[in-house]
Amino acid sequence: METINHDNAVHLGRKIERVRHLRGMTQTELGERLGITKQAVSKIEQTDKFDDKRLEEIASALGVTVEGLKKYNEETVFYNTNNSYENCCVSTNGVGNNHTFNHSPIEKIVEFYEKQLEKERERFESLKKEKE
Repeated sequence: METINHDNAVHLGRKIERVRHLRGMTQTELGERLGITKQAVSKIEQTDKFDDKRLEEIASALGVTVEGLKKYNEETVFYNTNNSYENCCVSTNGVGNNHTFNHSPIEKIVEFYEKQLEKERERFESLKKEKE
């Protein structure tokens, strides 16, 4: 009987999408970093298997390690983000590049959701005007 590792239970493409969202990146921005189109990024986010080289490129573009991407889950994101913030610097691509966070993890999350809310308000107003 096969056991499921819950850390890896989520589709790898979905993990890429979630990390991209946490980084506040659009598909277009990730595509620019990878040298591909927005549509190609969308296809990546629908794919579950990647060769090692491609996965390294994607992880690097997202500023995470391959291992971190493979084992990504929401629970550990907050733990790792909090620890990284408390330690001031974090290796973002596994090669030793350090970046200092200027905002707490909670501020980043709030900022992300405020942007999403603003986009939805704009969309709502646009649809409302069309109906009038």
